[in-house]
Amino acid sequence: MTRWIHLALLLIARPCFSDDGHEMEEFLKREYSLSKPYQGIGSSGSSHWELMGDAMVTIDQVRLTPDMQSKQGAVWSRMPCHLKDWELQVHFKIHGQGKKNLNGDGLAIWYTKERMDPGPVFGNQDNFTGLGVFVDTYPNEEKYLEAQKKRYTPRSERIFPYVIAMIGNGTISYDHDRDGRPTELGGCNAMVRNLKHDTFLFIRYVRRRLTVMIDIDGQHEWRDCLDIPGVRLPEGYYFGASALTGDLSDNHDLISLKLYQLTVLRSKLEEEEAEEEIKVPSVDNVDLLRPAYTTEEGMSGVAIFFTALFSMLGLFLLIVVGMVLYSHWSESRRKRFY
Repeated sequence: MTRWIHLALLLIARPCFSDDGHEMEEFLKREYSLSKPYQGIGSSGSSHWELMGDAMVTIDQVRLTPDMQSKQGAVWSRMPCHLKDWELQVHFKIHGQGKKNLNGDGLAIWYTKERMDPGPVFGNQDNFTGLGVFVDTYPNEEKYLEAQKKRYTPRSERIFPYVIAMIGNGTISYDHDRDGRPTELGGCNAMVRNLKHDTFLFIRYVRRRLTVMIDIDGQHEWRDCLDIPGVRLPEGYYFGASALTGDLSDNHDLISLKLYQLTVLRSKLEEEEAEEEIKVPSVDNVDLLRPAYTTEEGMSGVAIFFTALFSMLGLFLLIVVGMVLYSHWSESRRKRFY
């Protein structure tokens, strides 16, 4: 019997390494995890998770939204999380009938003070307090810039779907029209729609460092997305997932959320820092972390025509002036020989 208990503990607890090479152990926290067969989800008091909006439970997934217009749904943990260091592995699927850039809007994974408050940020409230990681499938800002006859510079252009992270303190608004660029901490492109293989999102918070990775290529390998030091998240917030559709739509399916508690060896100084109570989410040197981007003004056909015309006239004028100057120089040079 003792042998089987030991084997079960080995399956639940496993060693891993942080990004700076420190060894850790991770323990699956079932009370904060969501997986099949989804027993009792949504029923009062019999589950650790609660449904909101258009979300529904099926045999294979928690469907946050169906592939229909103007839907929003979410699933939220009923229990606040009091772990200092943790790791969240998200198994999800986004699929639908829409062609590229004719689908939307995306899904979000949350660790926030608030819960069960519907709103415009992928189905959750704006001005949230905590962490949001967004899988954004529709380029709102790109369409806006096209209407304004502007375009991105090559360095700032991105391919959708795109994953970003944002820290909110209750007063910061998510800019939907600009795809959250003014407040993002970093991100990566992630071609996750209509794939036949599984897609995963990995979020780790350890030693005040936020790391996001993705596994979307069917190779069972994590790919770096963002790594941000100096992130300060309070304890006692709630985990959740939400999704939203508008004029465009997709199925946004959540298959599992698995939360692991990380045990980390710390120095005495790190232990003292870890004991400091964090009351408001924040990021050290946030202005230096956020990527800058610029746009270029586009030109209409008339503007391009006149630009080309005046360029040609200017070139012709330079040629004429050059020929006149050369003629005068040749005449004066010839007179010196007589």
